[in-house]
Amino acid sequence: MAHLSITPSAAEQIQRALAERGHGLGLRVSVKPSGCSGYSYVLDFADQAANDDTVFEEHGVTVFVTPEALPMLDGSEVDYVSEGLNRFFRFNNPNVKDQCGCGESFTV
Repeated sequence: MAHLSITPSAAEQIQRALAERGHGLGLRVSVKPSGCSGYSYVLDFADQAANDDTVFEEHGVTVFVTPEALPMLDGSEVDYVSEGLNRFFRFNNPNVKDQCGCGESFTV
């Protein structure tokens, strides 16, 4: 069975974004071919669960992962970090074999 963990920091940011938006079930994570290394993460609000989504719940939030992304994300941790003036979701993904220099795309 696939596993994805959500840090408390990521959960707080997901809750905050959903509250600002005013509706939604959680965060949907998928991947798309992109960049110089192969794939990039795609984050969107989930207003409903798709039949083929895998659902992860932790710290009071729900993350929906699309079927094509699941093998690439299995074992990952979703975190929300602040680095200087930048704030962003970071995927600590053990499946990544290489990533581009700017960090926007990865290879599994």
